[in-house]
Amino acid sequence: MGQTLDLGKRIELVPMYAHFHEITIALYQQHREAGPAFLVHTYSQKDGVREKVESIAGTMQVLGGMSRGSDDCLRFPCGDGHELACRRTFLEACKHDPAQGAASLELSTLDKRSGRQISVNSLYQGQYQVAADGDEEGKSRRVDVIVNGLKKLGDMRGIEGHPDQVAFPCGQSHDELVGLLLVRAPNVRAIVREEESMAARGVLSSPSQQR
Repeated sequence: MGQTLDLGKRIELVPMYAHFHEITIALYQQHREAGPAFLVHTYSQKDGVREKVESIAGTMQVLGGMSRGSDDCLRFPCGDGHELACRRTFLEACKHDPAQGAASLELSTLDKRSGRQISVNSLYQGQYQVAADGDEEGKSRRVDVIVNGLKKLGDMRGIEGHPDQVAFPCGQSHDELVGLLLVRAPNVRAIVREEESMAARGVLSSPSQQR
């Protein structure tokens, strides 16, 4: 696998990829004329590593609704970076078993803490409305939790006068991305702790230091 000299800014790291010899894999952000682009990269030179990197990038396309160019870089169709959301997409793609086919997630999920079914409806200009089923008591509190989780995980913004709504700053819809973030939104604190733990576990090593 050829070495890329100018990878860009590293924005996320998986120090031990569970599905292939615990190699270290990172996500880099590059600034191109057409907008931000993202590259999945590892220094490992183990046999078969190229296919694993390709698999992760392909899973990111499915889970995050991203496109991939001839330069191997991933982009969002709106042209914006959505860095936080892209980092989450990368981490989820690295968790995904490559032996299983990847599929985009629905805009609904079971909130295990409350037992409620949470759904997100796409409105317009990248705006989404969060709803929960069940009794009215405690419903708005859980909706608030989901809204705050989407804000933190996807860098989405709230809508003044509509506490149950969030939107992407780009003004475009990203249904696949919202479906991915929605699964983690009910327990965003655990996600933050996970990211902090991973960041403390290692750095992307040079080829001579790779396992």
